[in-house]
Amino acid sequence: MNVDVRFVDAHTPKVREPVFVEGLPGVGNVGKLAAQQLVDTLDATLWCDVFCTDFPPQVTVQTDGTVRLVRNQLWSVPATKTAPALVIMTGDYQPLTSPGQFQVVGGVLERLAALGAKTMYTLGGYGVGSPVEEPAVLGAATDLKTVARLKEAGVEFREDEPGGGIIGASGLFLGLGMERGMRGACLMGETSGFMVDPKAARALLQVLGPLLGRELDLESLEEKAKEIDRLAQQLHEAEVAAKEPSDLHYIG
Repeated sequence: MNVDVRFVDAHTPKVREPVFVEGLPGVGNVGKLAAQQLVDTLDATLWCDVFCTDFPPQVTVQTDGTVRLVRNQLWSVPATKTAPALVIMTGDYQPLTSPGQFQVVGGVLERLAALGAKTMYTLGGYGVGSPVEEPAVLGAATDLKTVARLKEAGVEFREDEPGGGIIGASGLFLGLGMERGMRGACLMGETSGFMVDPKAARALLQVLGPLLGRELDLESLEEKAKEIDRLAQQLHEAEVAAKEPSDLHYIG
């Protein structure tokens, strides 16, 4: 199967040894929400559009009524006095097949290597199948030193979890990145997996912020989390009401 991947640069990023953060759609869209929050609240500049023939064959309809091809995007964030530069990956979809995943991930890693990137954090959701009031953040890392550092940051490492491994870009970036000498971890926010989960995304960023040396703005995610909680409560009340016997009596 031939997969074509195109990288369309908007500019040449002026960052060196950036920390890479990936958040593509997945369980509860937790990683996608978290990565997009970074783009929206930090001084992020679009670096590159990534197009792939293994993305779904469709366009996205934008708020102004125009359409565009689905894509992934790379963003650059400059370093500060206390924090390293970042490259953030967001996107509409992940590739649909293994060849597509390897092509996109491999191509992004080549571009990161040219910038001297050595550290990465991939973001995702960990579905537990039931509502989660206070999401924990689970981790899986490339090396024991990173495991120890993340445990100090409050990340949980549970034996045999996630049981099926980490499927998709979040896992593949770690595996292929290790072959290039990169270190990093996948951070997974607990989520029911039933709906988009900004609460789990917020939990991820509460852990990730200190690791990046940055104080992150989480206000909009907190508002989205409250909206989702209200919706979940309404759905629950409707479900309970549907199960209750009716008091109506009909005379025919």
